[in-house]
Amino acid sequence: MAEYLYRLGRFAFRRRRVVVAFWLVVLALTGVAAASASTPKPTSFSLPGTEAQKAYDLLSERFPGTYADGATARVVFKAPDGEKITDPANKAEVEQAVAKLKDSSDQVARVLDPFAVQAVSRDASTAYIQVSYKLPAFELDDSIADQVFEIADEARQGGLTVEASGDAVREKLHMGASEIIGVAIAAVVLMITFGSLIAAGLPLATALVGVGIAVTSIIALANVLDLGSTTTVLATMLGLAVAIDYALFIVSRYRAELAHSSDREHAAGRAVGTAGSAVVFAGLTVVIALVGLTVVNIPPLTKMGLAAAATVTLAVVIALTMIPALVGFAGDRLLPRKTRESAVAHDGRPNMGTRWARFVLRRPVAVLLFAVLGLCVVAVPAASLELGLPNEGSQPTSTTQRKAYDLLSDNFGPGVNGPLLVVVDAKGTGSGPKTAAADLTAKIRTLDNVATVRQATFNEAGTTAVVPVVPKSGPGGTDTEDLVHTIRDAGDTIKADTGATVYVTGQAAMNVDFSQRMSEVLLPYLALVVGLAFLLLIAVFRSVLVPLKAAVGFLFSVAASLGAVVAVFQWGWFGLQEPSPIMSMMPIFMIGVVFGLAMDYEVFLVTRMREAYVHGQAPREAVVTGFQHGARVVTAAATIMIAVFAGFIGVDDSMVKMIGFGLAIAVLFDAFVVRMTIVPAVLALLGKRAWWLPRWLDRALPNVDIEGEALSASPEPSGPSAADEPQQSVHG
Repeated sequence: MAEYLYRLGRFAFRRRRVVVAFWLVVLALTGVAAASASTPKPTSFSLPGTEAQKAYDLLSERFPGTYADGATARVVFKAPDGEKITDPANKAEVEQAVAKLKDSSDQVARVLDPFAVQAVSRDASTAYIQVSYKLPAFELDDSIADQVFEIADEARQGGLTVEASGDAVREKLHMGASEIIGVAIAAVVLMITFGSLIAAGLPLATALVGVGIAVTSIIALANVLDLGSTTTVLATMLGLAVAIDYALFIVSRYRAELAHSSDREHAAGRAVGTAGSAVVFAGLTVVIALVGLTVVNIPPLTKMGLAAAATVTLAVVIALTMIPALVGFAGDRLLPRKTRESAVAHDGRPNMGTRWARFVLRRPVAVLLFAVLGLCVVAVPAASLELGLPNEGSQPTSTTQRKAYDLLSDNFGPGVNGPLLVVVDAKGTGSGPKTAAADLTAKIRTLDNVATVRQATFNEAGTTAVVPVVPKSGPGGTDTEDLVHTIRDAGDTIKADTGATVYVTGQAAMNVDFSQRMSEVLLPYLALVVGLAFLLLIAVFRSVLVPLKAAVGFLFSVAASLGAVVAVFQWGWFGLQEPSPIMSMMPIFMIGVVFGLAMDYEVFLVTRMREAYVHGQAPREAVVTGFQHGARVVTAAATIMIAVFAGFIGVDDSMVKMIGFGLAIAVLFDAFVVRMTIVPAVLALLGKRAWWLPRWLDRALPNVDIEGEALSASPEPSGPSAADEPQQSVHG
């Protein structure tokens, strides 16, 4: 591995013009493709194999003209204080809005007049119009939401309070300026780390090229592959963070190699052969974690994981090729006026990494207990984790979607925002669905937490019935979840009596099935990802205990980060978002990404320790050496990653906001508490046992040579590099 990457680094250095031109051409081509593609729409959502999804599929099949999977919008009207919505003037405003909505688009399937379908509150102060569309929300024209908002604005002119909600008028994902702030912070950290504007600019340049190619490719393919706008944002978030970090490690190692070699091509080759090897395996652990999301069998999550994995792969390839090419152009300007690569500071004292490692080695037990207990305390809120799907109830109170949600909840009951659809399938049975539907309706009316059971609707063939049920509790409440299970249990009795199959669907039912799916796949996912990465790290470190320690440290990191997410988003601390359940797919996605990033820092930091140990240093001395060479760069890399992830907290999308915060806090815990504190403490306690590997396993494992031993055995090329000759005029 190291020898191959060494040759790749030297090739990229020599053919730097060709390499840079190649990546710029690729960026230009993907940019043109993205510019000619239509705007990415929100991704479709489905849960294959679940009862709620089976019900939606059945409705689409048996009720073809009703557009069961079509988007919906609700326009809510509230009369001024002291008036009723049924007053002639107010009623006329509502009816006029009904007429305008019917004529607003040929994508409108049905508009229900609230006065005809009894969608008026008991005190007659509030009414709502239900609008159904022929297409799912992700396929609607962008103008649909604007039309609804325009009609609502016109109705407000008559003095009514008018708000709109529903997936048809869901707000588009907006990228704020906070992401740019994250990149700006990264630039400052790079400047401080390298002391050179050119050196600081290289990781940023390669990161922007890599993320640019990835994002434009996703945009170009978004509507073809149904990737969605959220996928683009997550690819940007993860791509920026890892691309800057990977380039940072190679640039840092290149500058260190220049202290021992005057041949810049050789130094570039060694930097790619050593630090590049760590980048390859670190990136591979991230890719394993992201690709492993396919086992969840939830299409949106799978697509996000694969797109992010492709972005990380691209970041690795660009770091290995474009960085050695750019350092060839930079020449000696890559170095600061005063070198910063020494293990000793300019005043003669050991650098901060060395001092910190020695502090931990003197008190390993105390440091270990303090760090572990601290993470355990932060992880406590994770025990209260509640999963749920996003709804308007978690939107900021300033949005029209949230205002409409609250108006409906206050005047019609919380369950109106999350009605259940009970589907009775009697096809192939001796009796039609009428008897089954009647029996089921009677049983549902006797259940607690049921506000309304509406009349059953039958399809033309008379084989299927739909019974709308409005709970008393909201769509995200545990009482509603219990009601879903109770109705499904009643459906089992109906099937035993009549042969008809009963399904329960709707937002609350989808939430129940989603949470159940997450619970079922979490352990297999962890076993797959951690198992594969564990085997990979055994080959990298030639050790059993070091990978085991890495995996256990990850568990502490992810538990603490989930605890912080629950405290901030579910409990509402710090006011980042209205208190709400945690997005169902967020924990497993965060676990996958955090595991990959945790292994990144494990590889980058412990590789230097392994390298020192292999070259003859004592175990404790090797820990100090690893920190004196790697702590500064790992600290800079973690700070950059935290800044980039934290920048996405300002995005409007609640899932992106949660993931941005979760990843930022997870990197903080993992890099500074686990890798920089727990790891040296554990290695100090293990001593030589940390690098133990059974002989049979040592013989069976491939030699990946991540430390670059083969490079150390190879002599440095003699004479000046031909690639240096054109650069002399630049430095003169």
